[in-house]
Amino acid sequence: MAPHSTQDAEPSEFSDSVLANGVRPPTPPPMSASPPRVLVIGAGSRGHIYSQCIAESSNGVVVAVCEPHTYKREEFVRTYIQRDGKEPPEGSSFNDWRDFIQWEIRRREREAAGEDVPEGVDAAFVCVRDEMHHDVVVALAPLDLHIMCEKPLAGNLDQCVAMYQALTPSRSRKVFSVGHVLRYSPHNILLRKLLLEDRAVGDTLSIVHTEPVGYWHFAHSYVRGNWRKESTTAPSLLAKSCHDMDILLWLMCSPTRAGSDEPPHIPTEVTSMGSLQFFRKSRKPKAAGAATNCLSCPAEPECIYSSKRIYESPRHYGLETGNRSWPINIVLPDIESFGGDIERARPALLQRLAEDYDENTPQEVVDGKNWFGRCVFESDNDVCDEQVVNIKWDDDPLPSTTSSSSSSPSSAADDSVGNRGAKQATFHMIAQTKKQCERFTNIYGTAGEIYADSYTITVEDYKTGATRSYTPKLESGGHGGGDHGITRQFILAVDKVKNHGWDAPRAQSEFIGCSLEEIVRSHAIVFAAEDSRRGRKYVDFKTWCAEKDIAAIAAS
Repeated sequence: MAPHSTQDAEPSEFSDSVLANGVRPPTPPPMSASPPRVLVIGAGSRGHIYSQCIAESSNGVVVAVCEPHTYKREEFVRTYIQRDGKEPPEGSSFNDWRDFIQWEIRRREREAAGEDVPEGVDAAFVCVRDEMHHDVVVALAPLDLHIMCEKPLAGNLDQCVAMYQALTPSRSRKVFSVGHVLRYSPHNILLRKLLLEDRAVGDTLSIVHTEPVGYWHFAHSYVRGNWRKESTTAPSLLAKSCHDMDILLWLMCSPTRAGSDEPPHIPTEVTSMGSLQFFRKSRKPKAAGAATNCLSCPAEPECIYSSKRIYESPRHYGLETGNRSWPINIVLPDIESFGGDIERARPALLQRLAEDYDENTPQEVVDGKNWFGRCVFESDNDVCDEQVVNIKWDDDPLPSTTSSSSSSPSSAADDSVGNRGAKQATFHMIAQTKKQCERFTNIYGTAGEIYADSYTITVEDYKTGATRSYTPKLESGGHGGGDHGITRQFILAVDKVKNHGWDAPRAQSEFIGCSLEEIVRSHAIVFAAEDSRRGRKYVDFKTWCAEKDIAAIAAS
């Protein structure tokens, strides 16, 4: 397994302010006699977040981990697996996910031969780096486990389709989910209900949705960190904003109720433009001179992107705040080993920030790690720091169920079109903001409009002039409760299949609320947008899907 293989650079968004207000996770469902047993592959930030969510708000238990980094692996075992001071049993800890697969195959052979063997796992959370998702999920598929894969599904369309094909044979027996956690926050669940079930603004005509990434957050993850280069990971639209593209399709494309026979309303056109506008050498302050590292830069004291300012000082989440989680534990994975002693940890942090490369450094070394002290204007990043995507839908009415005798022709036509009329969505991702992942959305309908930020939903009614505001409960800081929501729903689905006689398609529909086809479709719209951006062209989505040989998947 390659170094730095865990999914470890994304925070629980705006978690500090939320947790400070006393928000607590929801009460977990009752435990079954044989609770779902979970393997976590990748003990980085996302692996820890999902494991914490499993412990706090689900009826499952984490029983095994795969992680190449020794300190991370041992810390994970101590935190989530080792119970009552007892040594964890055989099969609890693996250096490599391949080791687990070989061990599990052998465990099943031993069990079939009548040997007394450890109990196996029911489900796996795949929390390795994006570019590894395909290999891990395809290798897990023959084991017939329930799988939750962190987003994005994969870094290119071919791998997404290969994963779809590998998972298809087990769909009648096992559930699958991808980490599109925004679907599972109380905020977005209510927003969708207002739009599609309550029809609070009539038919939706237009959505304008913005993701403000945050100036120093973007620098951490997409200039210095894991997701800085398309060639080694993926475009920022996929790595950061596939959440948002998925939400737009969920609101504008998916059937009102998961599992219904209603076909999706497929987009017709996709266009996109974007570029790396700011984090490039031409923007480097003249006062910085030839410096390539913050610790040797004469302009460092005044630079808002100074690594010392971000990771050491009391600003943001720096070491001097006492923070030992994201982003400090990404720069210094063994921060916990210093026991909270800032002065003991400081030299190790500064040593890490001093790491740099030059023209003599082998390319595989440059690509193989993150450079958190590197000047943001001298980095090798190439992903967009601003991008706009436009998606258009044409009229696609379902056959009318209203008889002509009970309605006028005009009202019958209106009823048949409903929310499947012509509409459009605009998405804007921007790095240079003070807001950090606090998304906001304007929705315009035939009878009203909605403004939603990360905390409040406000509905304006054109007919009555009334304004209604909703403040959905935040169950936790992680993506507005989405981290806990997706974890709880996935484990509940696994529990229903394992312990309550449900078939997997029913559990997938009622608890996951999203089909495998829908997952592939939301990724396809991202790849179509990237084709538009790179080629500076308009993309006919249905034709594009046919050319990519995914027409059936994208239109199911």
